Amino acid sequence: MSTLFISHGAPSLVLEPGKTGDMLAALGQSLPRPEAILAVSAHWDTQQPRISTAPHPETIHDFGGFPPAMYAMQYPAPGAPELAQRVAEKLALHDIPVNLDPIRGLDHGAWVPLMLMYPDADIPVTQLSIQSHAGPRAHYALGQALAGLQSQKVMLMCSGAITHNLHDFFTAERDAEALHYVQAFSDWMAEKIAENDIEALLNYRRLAPGGVRAHPHEDHLMPLFVALGAAAGKHSTRHQPETTYGFLAMDAYLWP
Repeated sequence: MSTLFISHGAPSLVLEPGKTGDMLAALGQSLPRPEAILAVSAHWDTQQPRISTAPHPETIHDFGGFPPAMYAMQYPAPGAPELAQRVAEKLALHDIPVNLDPIRGLDHGAWVPLMLMYPDADIPVTQLSIQSHAGPRAHYALGQALAGLQSQKVMLMCSGAITHNLHDFFTAERDAEALHYVQAFSDWMAEKIAENDIEALLNYRRLAPGGVRAHPHEDHLMPLFVALGAAAGKHSTRHQPETTYGFLAMDAYLWP
């Protein structure tokens, strides 16, 4: 099964899918169908790793100020408590403590891209939290501990953003011209991912052009490092459909 990193953009992506939605729909149709999905979203940020064992995860509407249609949306995918247990066991083998959460649902970082990829909501899903305070290296190690799940017909879908500075949200125009640093940063990341230059990527805040401005808070980039660790050096394919609202590069990466 595949490992994915997806820039999920604004929650309204599901209402205005654009080129990103077309890309996600195409991935859902073309990739081998997983038996279960492990989602790692930037929007579940905890002190130490937590994983959901909910058998019927709720659709969490963790946003405000959007059209009423957004709050009526449901993604009723079944949970994957057995997968959650396997993940917890794998992390424990690598001395990574993890707590089981019996009620956690799917936040928009998980259900929005999944709704575009798998609209029938018929693939079991569980969600694993990030720890943004822990930084890139800890998340890379987390991904390394998860490597091998793909051979068990599990898709690892890591959802965040290649660029994410809400202070630069200057327009409601979805197709506004991108700010100057957005392309420079996303291209630098693409180059280092293609070269598998993990050390450079782990030090992106010091080395990448606009690194700190692209991510004043690191939460939305941490899922990428989980994907990098789980991919174990495999070659990736970059999808670069568009930039939205001038500051969100919607890049996605696929490790088959």
